[in-house]
Amino acid sequence: VLTKTKTKYFLGLILVSFKTEKSPAFWNDRAQETLKEALNTQVLNKNTAKNLILFLGDGMGVPTVTAARILKGQLNGQSGEEYQLEMDKFPFVSLSKTYNTDAQVPDSAGTATAYLCGVKANEGTVGVSAAAVRSQCNTTKGNEVTSILKWAKDAGKSVGIVTTTRINHATPSAAYAHSVDRDWYSDNEMPSEALQAGCKDIARQLFENIPNIDVIMGGGRKYMFPKNMSDVDYPDQGGHYVWNKQQLLSLNPKKTNYLLGLFGPVDLPYDLERNADSDPSLTQMVEVAIRVLQNNPNGFYLLVEGGRIDHGHHEGKAKQALYEAVEMDRAIGRAGFLTTTHDTLTVVTADHSHVFTFGGYTRRGNTIFGLAPMVSDVDQKPFTSILYGNGPGYKLVGGARENVSTVDFAENNYKAQSAVPLTSETHGGEDVAVFSKGPLAHLLHGVREQNFIPHVMAYAACIGQNRKHCVSGGTAALRPVFSSMAAVLTVTLLLC
Repeated sequence: VLTKTKTKYFLGLILVSFKTEKSPAFWNDRAQETLKEALNTQVLNKNTAKNLILFLGDGMGVPTVTAARILKGQLNGQSGEEYQLEMDKFPFVSLSKTYNTDAQVPDSAGTATAYLCGVKANEGTVGVSAAAVRSQCNTTKGNEVTSILKWAKDAGKSVGIVTTTRINHATPSAAYAHSVDRDWYSDNEMPSEALQAGCKDIARQLFENIPNIDVIMGGGRKYMFPKNMSDVDYPDQGGHYVWNKQQLLSLNPKKTNYLLGLFGPVDLPYDLERNADSDPSLTQMVEVAIRVLQNNPNGFYLLVEGGRIDHGHHEGKAKQALYEAVEMDRAIGRAGFLTTTHDTLTVVTADHSHVFTFGGYTRRGNTIFGLAPMVSDVDQKPFTSILYGNGPGYKLVGGARENVSTVDFAENNYKAQSAVPLTSETHGGEDVAVFSKGPLAHLLHGVREQNFIPHVMAYAACIGQNRKHCVSGGTAALRPVFSSMAAVLTVTLLLC
């Protein structure tokens, strides 16, 4: 026997089946629901942010976000276009201007200095102002700038870095290092004259510049040890060094004060190539990082980089890049589950874009890696929807453009066709999106310079230089928290 409640439920299902996309009611009702959500955002969250999380999709321009949305939707059994990424659900979206002080189309080092240190900088430099000149060691001193990671640590918060690249790569290094050359990963990569002049490699600065970074996870193990030295573990003082998934997931976050996870000699493998038994996913690393950082009652700052989106694009491997973006979106969702917008400001953005695009009048639900529904009216050959403006996908067969129907363009490492031949595809110069939610997220609005981002995040958390607005019980109540685990011991173990 149907109750009134059950009857109403089944009638609702029937109505939903009739309200398809072909019906104006479908779109009108959906727009009205969105309008209600928009009206709710007018009640602004003006709380103090206890926690700060920055998700940085390296190379995740707007076309990459859109394509990743379609891919994730298709992976979930939908046509894809109508799907919502986790970042899509953030209530505030703005645009960020990405140029470096000396470059119209930027690199990841100068941009990282902007969104972490709050000042724009030259291409190829990290943690130094535009007065520093790339590769000139003697321009380092006096031009150092500090990052929001340090501002948070000085305010008594725990801090962490999680990346899918090496932990001394461009993005993470701007959080702790001051280097006039992003490629000075270790002393092995530095010119002798720079070493003699007193400049330090980035790996060394990781452990010297910000004592007791609470969580560090990524790749780059080969840069942290002298040649022919085997891996070592932390001493038994609440700190752990792990190098595989099993070790990471076996940790008790409540009993972990400091965590160093180095899961590969250089960068971590692409998510499509990741060994699910031994290699942690970005989502898994982010969850452990947050649970460890949450041990501090004063809150935390966490930088998360989906760094291999960029690598996939540079190699012309759009499938690798987009699966990396989808995995980062999963990590964003997991972070949202573990925190609350009441006291956590979360920002998702990119450092720059790429010359990646998709088009060709594809039909609704067309696989994002598929062909356009027509052939070229010039060379009468098919083409994929995804294309690059330049890159390694340029290929001529018999003096003409390759016929993509003769190759497996859905293969993981297929290099999408490009207009101009280059060994490595380049960055794009257009603005990138900034998604934000949580306390004072509404301050990230309009079209702004990229260096504006850390100033807003610091303001929301009452850390850094601008704290006059903070109420009693804000930053005045915070005190630096130091562990018995001395940073010098870590340096000795890892760098001696």
